[in-house]
Amino acid sequence: MSDVVSSTSVPDSLRVYVNERGVSVPHGSVAVDAVRALFPELAAEVAAGRQRLTDSRGLPVDASQALVGGSIYRVVPVRENVTVAAELGSTEAVSAEATS
Repeated sequence: MSDVVSSTSVPDSLRVYVNERGVSVPHGSVAVDAVRALFPELAAEVAAGRQRLTDSRGLPVDASQALVGGSIYRVVPVRENVTVAAELGSTEAVSAEATS
């Protein structure tokens, strides 16, 4: 038996994907940090509420969600007109948005 103890090394970073591009970010990072590493302007848009994050299936993801290695995110625009119209019960605004 050897006196040398083998330690399992943990990578310094996590590899995730944003808009089809891979990026390595430090452990403890959140989803918007991965966006910021590749696309600082999009990260600012996410923070301002004009863009949002979705997962690989298109489901909304909280920008402050802790990262898991291999995660896939997409940055998509927030469709304000549709949201406002739905809240007001207006089908006119929704129809106009769909045809533009």
